Amino acid sequence: MRTSDFDYYLPDELIAQTPIEPRDHSRLMVVPMSGGKVSHRRFFDLPDLVREGDVLVFNDSRVIPARLYGNRKESGREIELLLLEKISERKWRALVKPGRRMTVGAEFTVMNHQGALATSGTVSGVEEAGTRIVEFSDEDGLRSAGVIPLPPYIHDKLNDAERYQTVYSREEGSVAAPTAGLHFTPELLEKVRKVGAETVFVTLHVGWDTFRPIKTDDATSHEMHSEAWELSQESASAINRAKAEGRRVISVGTTAVRLLEHAALLNKSGDCVVAPGRGRASLFIYPGFEFKAVDALITNFHLPKSTLLMMVSAFAGRELALRVYDEAVSKRYRFYSFGDAMFFC
Repeated sequence: MRTSDFDYYLPDELIAQTPIEPRDHSRLMVVPMSGGKVSHRRFFDLPDLVREGDVLVFNDSRVIPARLYGNRKESGREIELLLLEKISERKWRALVKPGRRMTVGAEFTVMNHQGALATSGTVSGVEEAGTRIVEFSDEDGLRSAGVIPLPPYIHDKLNDAERYQTVYSREEGSVAAPTAGLHFTPELLEKVRKVGAETVFVTLHVGWDTFRPIKTDDATSHEMHSEAWELSQESASAINRAKAEGRRVISVGTTAVRLLEHAALLNKSGDCVVAPGRGRASLFIYPGFEFKAVDALITNFHLPKSTLLMMVSAFAGRELALRVYDEAVSKRYRFYSFGDAMFFC
């Protein structure tokens, strides 16, 4: 399986730079998995598309203010850090830019939003992937110094940082939003429940791999970084009841897919599909994968040659996935994090 098999042409002007307001007024492409005709709706039409008994699974992870700005102590040169994952007290895995001189022992300061010193730190390790292990003198100033990190393809300033959070986010830990959920409002969630559908929440903290490109020609040789996940007993039970009764499990976003299918692979019981648990997931889903938990998928449009597009191709079939992407381009859909959505149903 070649990485180039998942390429498509996207004009730059279709990369959404700002979110649609209200949230649920984005467009929604409805793609029947049975081969029926694709239709074009608005996201607020979702209650007309779900069924009584459906279980919608949402990732409730919340984006942390992971982007920091500061200076190298030695030279005073400006640096930028993106915190990827907390390793232990005061110690984080991070991307540092520029990184060439940020070797082991390099010291730096971090400034808050007013330009005052928030904390200081030291590089304690350099990893093969280019990431750094950084240790802060204290963490109290990190929240006042950090900003919500937007994806690199978004160049416009976001005035309201909450617009890059889902309305149901509650568990802090992601460096990127689970963007399929950005279309939901509290009112829309309530309308979905009134149809008779269930809403279930799981947690997977979105990491660097959301934006990390595949650098190999053979896509299967790409190594996914692991991400922290948790599936409660309550959520697992709701999902298992639905599967046992033949009701649809609808994943809201690819991150929820990865968690559910990871939990299904770990589960050795023949009595249920998923078991509650927590840990780290590094599941790479590409065509040929056998889905055990997810029956339908709500998702945004993903980057060419990305692991997320490969996951969608695994779920819907590569030909169908690329065909609807071409149709989305021709009909001027908005792409990526602040863009429009699809419903494979």
